[in-house]
Amino acid sequence: MVSELRLPATTDSVRLARRFVREQLHDSGCDVDTAVLLASEVVTNSVLHGRSEVLVAVQDLGDTARIEVSDDSARSPRLNRFHVESATGRGLRLVEQLAVRWGVAPAGPGDGNGKVVWFEVGPATDAAWESFADSSFAEGAAPE
Repeated sequence: MVSELRLPATTDSVRLARRFVREQLHDSGCDVDTAVLLASEVVTNSVLHGRSEVLVAVQDLGDTARIEVSDDSARSPRLNRFHVESATGRGLRLVEQLAVRWGVAPAGPGDGNGKVVWFEVGPATDAAWESFADSSFAEGAAPE
């Protein structure tokens, strides 16, 4: 079963999305904390760059979960390089490092020119966070 929540393009939507994802996955075998973190990052990107309503869809698959965040912008998100002192630009790097899988797809038929950013989170393990801590992402990268 897929649960959905439509949110306005405001910063309050990020908090509401976190709460929604946590509520939907509270009995899941997946890493709920990572799912909430990544949903927060993707919804933030949609609010800041998509500038449209956001639809958050959560599917609990037992020991994994799939979260989709849709907006009306056809502009695809991109992985940025960032300086270690930068305050922004890390959201998709987090998704890349911590999700089992992730991607971007065009919105469904009849949904306009928008997109869906989706990711899957597996069971909680230390391995994903250890990999994250060991990556150049954790240290920062040279500015572009």
